[in-house]
Amino acid sequence: MKIRVQLFLFLIGTLATGAMAQNTAFTTYRALPVNGISMAFRDIGNGPALLLLHGFTGTGEVWDPFLEDLSAAFRIIVPDLRGHGRSINPSGHFTHRELAFDLFNLLDQLGIDTLSAIGSSMGAMTLLHAATQQRERIKSMVLVGGSPYLPESARAIYRNYPPDSISEEELNWMSKKHMGGKVQVMQLMRQFHAYKDSYDDVNFTKPFLASIKSRTLIVQGDRDEFFPVDVAIEMYHSMPNSFLWVVPNAGHSAGLEKAKNHKMFTDTVLDFLGGNWNK
Repeated sequence: MKIRVQLFLFLIGTLATGAMAQNTAFTTYRALPVNGISMAFRDIGNGPALLLLHGFTGTGEVWDPFLEDLSAAFRIIVPDLRGHGRSINPSGHFTHRELAFDLFNLLDQLGIDTLSAIGSSMGAMTLLHAATQQRERIKSMVLVGGSPYLPESARAIYRNYPPDSISEEELNWMSKKHMGGKVQVMQLMRQFHAYKDSYDDVNFTKPFLASIKSRTLIVQGDRDEFFPVDVAIEMYHSMPNSFLWVVPNAGHSAGLEKAKNHKMFTDTVLDFLGGNWNK
């Protein structure tokens, strides 16, 4: 089913090519108490801080193929977000706004003031909250497959993917990636389905987007089933210090699930984060 492939492909694809991250420096996790949960994360390398945020149902391991190159220039912080992977969410409460609060709490404990960030899908929308909650803190960010609101194309997928539609095979496979097993996976599936009726969590108006000070690279696949290219163009026109990269023949993960695209993405992002792009 195409929706299932779109939902899981980014996680599957990057994990399948992430063998290089078996290096101990890339696989050591820490955990800190953050807003009522224990947030697991990796802290890799030295230099300016760079936060990497995964998408829904994923874990920080989706970034494994990019860590070696990125950590050569940055101190990388790679969390498992609330309710994902090693970061269990006992309350079951979930919003992108809350994820941003979690991140600032984590960063405060790590003594990180200003930083750059890359977020995919859920991670990208979390960064929109972060960049409007504390406008001076995120110097630059890369939004992959994000959106300032949930269009009907996304709501149709949420509606058509209730928790009981997940197959036993998918449930077993995902349970291996999330510490709470099947209970945690089903919690995520309920949260995913509930977004069909969510109108106040991801709902950024054009004036609100215009208040974002972060230099922003918007990366969008032209075949994204969740968020059409028109949404990315709206965001680009609304954010005063933004750039738009539309990736041809790419879906919701903008082609990052394909190993052949990893170097192109990393080189482009490093060039952008290095401040070499000017309006």
